[in-house]
Amino acid sequence: MRWPPNQAWTSASKREGYRHFEVKQFGGKRSERWVELFPVNKKELRIKVSWDELKTHTKWTSGWLQLPKDEDCSGKTGDITGFLEESQEKTLDGNVSKTSAEDLCNP
Repeated sequence: MRWPPNQAWTSASKREGYRHFEVKQFGGKRSERWVELFPVNKKELRIKVSWDELKTHTKWTSGWLQLPKDEDCSGKTGDITGFLEESQEKTLDGNVSKTSAEDLCNP
């Protein structure tokens, strides 16, 4: 995966209660690269993730995936790792609007 990171990401498991994130900033060099993300529904919350973790397909997917019907945006049903693996082709590019990300949570 190329550096700099894409703008939109979906977590395989909830992070601070959210799964859809956008990139706020990034930095570092080589093995010390990091990315600061925020949930699309709560811009004031920030999480910092290593670039190596973000590139791990079982933890993160570039773009926003539509969540399973039995899971709402609060992430109440737990891990969606299997769903991420089956849905790689459904990712959206990093230029999707916040409204579109919210639509993915509430089809």
